[in-house]
Amino acid sequence: MKSLKRVLAIHDISCFGKCSLTVALPITSAAGVETTVVPTAVLSTHTGGFEGFTYRDLTEDVMGIVEHWQTLGLHFDAIYSGFLGSFEQIDLVIELIARLKSDDTRVIVDPVMADNGELYSLFPADFPQGMAKLCAVADVVMPNTTEAALLLGRDWPLPPYTEAQVRELCQALTDKLGAAAAVLTGVAFDETHVGAASFEADSGQFSWAQEERVPEMYHGTGDVFGSVLVAALVRGASLAQACKAAARFTTASIQRSYQAQTDNRYGVDFETGLAGLTDLIEESKR
Repeated sequence: MKSLKRVLAIHDISCFGKCSLTVALPITSAAGVETTVVPTAVLSTHTGGFEGFTYRDLTEDVMGIVEHWQTLGLHFDAIYSGFLGSFEQIDLVIELIARLKSDDTRVIVDPVMADNGELYSLFPADFPQGMAKLCAVADVVMPNTTEAALLLGRDWPLPPYTEAQVRELCQALTDKLGAAAAVLTGVAFDETHVGAASFEADSGQFSWAQEERVPEMYHGTGDVFGSVLVAALVRGASLAQACKAAARFTTASIQRSYQAQTDNRYGVDFETGLAGLTDLIEESKR
């Protein structure tokens, strides 16, 4: 019997609100992928729409975890980073990747720092420059359209987009940042659909996955998308196939939450879809 593939997820833990590690860990595990974690902080809730949340920084713990793992000779099929709260954590993750990455380890970076045209208020104006350093050591970068604009030093292009705009933006990400591939989320070509696009620099392959837009925004959907994408890649899907599976799973999760009229701060109902996740990924590969 083959051993499980193994992913390392580097995110914070928001104890309530369904994002970061409380999304990545169950989703990748349900996809049949062993999931190990490096928590960067512990919060009582995520920071979107909640007040009075607690925050404990775990920066000082990161390298101790890495050094212990090095004594164990662990191998990771993928390293997946998300929200990082400081320049120091960016530098630590770059060092972590250098120490733990093998020749066949795929590094996926979600440069979580902005949305809807604005940098998150907790970050200084030069934070995108630090995140670009991390993206430079990635195999796949996965920004939304706002984050892509910030990484490239551009103004945010208002949706809807043309295919030519999205293709150029994806290619610019790989050209400037040095990653082998880019996945761009929040891509809308019209008012009724939204999804993601992908571009692979070596082959020049460009593709997109579009799903019906739900008229509500929920926190944590980017982490849902990213976690499915990482799991699908590790399970042998191409980048285009992984995007398709991630878009479909995320949209179904949003639709369930919209129908249930869930508070959008609480995240989406991804749990109901976990039982069918491996089938969804395998279907995307056909």
